This record gives sequence, structure tokens and C-alpha cells, in this order.
Amino acid sequence: MLARDAVDQVEAYDGPVAGRTVLDIGGGSGYFTEEFRRRGAHAHLLEPDMAELGEKPPDGTVVADGYLLPLRDGVADVTFSSNVLEHVADPETFLSELARVTRPGGLIYVSFTNWLSPWGGHEWAPWHYFGAERARARYLRRTGTPAKHTLGENLFAVHIGSTLRQVRARDDVTVVSARSRYWPFLAETVVKAPGIREFATWNLLLILRRCPP
Repeated sequence: MLARDAVDQVEAYDGPVAGRTVLDIGGGSGYFTEEFRRRGAHAHLLEPDMAELGEKPPDGTVVADGYLLPLRDGVADVTFSSNVLEHVADPETFLSELARVTRPGGLIYVSFTNWLSPWGGHEWAPWHYFGAERARARYLRRTGTPAKHTLGENLFAVHIGSTLRQVRARDDVTVVSARSRYWPFLAETVVKAPGIREFATWNLLLILRRCPP
């Protein structure tokens, strides 16, 4: 359902994906890629973590770092990144690569779970509100297994306000929409409320348009 809804969102802003080149950056096992392909897109998965690919990743999957994608400039009509930004230490460089591989006028879809969201701590949420290490320790006690995510290693405290300022200051993209990804109503309104948005948005969706060089 998440993949279907995400592709619906892409098509709502950019029309049918059939026949178009789509890059799924950091798409894990490839369920987004598969949904894009089901709708007729030429979709390609690029994932840096072999462990995330699972046993049967989509055909043609490339193991690649999002900071240095092995692609020429402007190759994609749509560049898609779902819940990746909070896992990269350098979001600016990551976004620059997404923009580089997107053709002028192409669409860039970026969503992430912001740190102060109730789900900001991922598997140890909502206890991250009381401190990351305390939350991780609680997760270990409760489950008997170490948490997958460690703050500052593979999970980073990304905030909506600072991210919006950084993206709006860029000259390679324009912001088409900034909204809560999952809210069925007031999705853009909540993002316009400083402070409140950090807790209430849950997951920020940025729809960006690649500017001409």
C-alpha cells in the first residue's frame, strides 16, 4: 500500500509514469521500484546496503552510494527517495546528487521521518524523546536484540525547519510542495506552522522540480 500511495503522489504532481525513467534511490528491497514498473515506468533501484536488498531484488538493481551515483547528468525523469534523508550524514550532498541525475524540469520526490516526529526514533520510538541512548537501551531490554539504528551512525536528527531553509536556498531545484506525507487533510498547512510542524508532520514530503542548468 505504501508503494502504491507513493507512486500515486508522484503521478498527482507529474502525470503518468508509464514510459518514463525513474530512479529509486535507497529503495531497500525494491517494492517502490516494482510498483513503478507495474505502471509502465523504466524504473531502476540503486541501494547502498546489500543487507537491505533481500533475497530477490528487482532485476538490474545497482549497489551504489547516494553520494556518488554512477549515472550521467540528467538521466532521470523522476528521482525518488523515500525515507532515506534521515539516514545520511550529509543531506546537502545527497540532494545535490538527486538533482544532478534528474533532467531539467524533472521531478524529485524526497520524504523523510523528522527527528521530533513520534516515529523519529524508528524502532525505538517514541522513547527517543527521552534521549537516544536511553531509548536504545530500553529497546535492548525489551526485545533482547540490539537496535538496528544508532544516532549519529545510520540515523540522524533531521528537522523540518532547517531542511526547508536549505532546500529553498538551493539554485538547482525549486520547491513545488512541502507537506505531510501521510496526513489526508491540512497536509501543507501543518508544515507552515513552525514548532508544531516538527511534532505534527510525522513525515515530510518534498516535491522538487529540477531547474535548468
